[in-house]
Amino acid sequence: MDCSPPASSVHGIFQARVLEWGAIAFSVIITVITFFVGNDQVHSWTLVTSQALDNAWRVVKWSVTLAVSFLAAILCYFRRLQLYLGHRLKWWIGYLQRRFKRNLSVEAEVDLLSYCAREWKGETPHAKLMRKAYEELFWRRHIKCVRQVRRDNYDALRSVLFQIFSRGLAFPSWMKEKDIVKLPEKLLFSQGCNWIQQYSFGPEKYTGSNVFGKLRRCVELLKTQWTEFSGIKDYHKRGSMCNILFSDALLEYKLYEALKFIMLYQVTEVYEQMKTKKVIPSLFRLLFTRETSSDPLSFMMNHLNSVGDTCGLEQIDMFILGYSLEVKIKVFRLFKFNSRDFEVCYPEESLREWPEISLLTENDRHYHIPVF
Repeated sequence: MDCSPPASSVHGIFQARVLEWGAIAFSVIITVITFFVGNDQVHSWTLVTSQALDNAWRVVKWSVTLAVSFLAAILCYFRRLQLYLGHRLKWWIGYLQRRFKRNLSVEAEVDLLSYCAREWKGETPHAKLMRKAYEELFWRRHIKCVRQVRRDNYDALRSVLFQIFSRGLAFPSWMKEKDIVKLPEKLLFSQGCNWIQQYSFGPEKYTGSNVFGKLRRCVELLKTQWTEFSGIKDYHKRGSMCNILFSDALLEYKLYEALKFIMLYQVTEVYEQMKTKKVIPSLFRLLFTRETSSDPLSFMMNHLNSVGDTCGLEQIDMFILGYSLEVKIKVFRLFKFNSRDFEVCYPEESLREWPEISLLTENDRHYHIPVF
């Protein structure tokens, strides 16, 4: 059995011995000094030493206090400098981002419910209705994100064309059979539609004899871009190209005017069929029964020419757009939540298994792109 003392006891004994030896040494020093210089001188020496130590302590204490105060002032200064520089840097970063960022007309995907919470914060009946409609899309329709589309009078056309290009959809069947670049001249020379010279390009009210050349360039651009996008198999590459295309306002403008002309061409074709007593889709019968669109000319003058300028597409126009592009446009009309008109399709009677494109709208005027 080990009988040696624990380490803590040894350490305590050692400390006691050191203190004892120190006290003895100090007593010896005092005795020696007293023997040689006397008690009075020892007292004086002790007093002087004490005063010197007090003065030294005051000096050290004052120096330390001064140093600490100086360091605190420096730290405070640098903290304020850091905040100032951070603020200025943030401002410049935001400025440069705004200056050089692509002005995308179709923004990146954002969470659907986060977008709803940001846009509809109030407690009005309409705000509550919109929140319930967005929750319906998120939980039951499995729409998790949304792409915001620039709010202007082209946004319905933009929302549809962006999805056609980003998904790489093929040409409509009728476009494969005809050279759509020649359609403006066909309307004029084959069908005698000289009124086409009154076609308006959005804010441009009248272009006269130049209308054919301008329409041809717009339609040619649409054909070129559509062919290019439909030939790209890589989804990410199509997305990158969409970001480039939909940040060029001039090219976009031409594409939307081409879509408007394609709609006008289809209305003219169906009108000619109706005159020969052929069966036409019901949506066109509805179109031609309106006083403001009883024929292609009145449709162009009273409706189509205003698109992109003072108004966007109406519901009947959405039917014609879907029919012309051979896509089924499904629209979630959020302000019609809890009614049979909450979800509508343009056209309702698609002739074949056309691709489906989805939009959402809060007011039937501006559209965004839901992402499933």
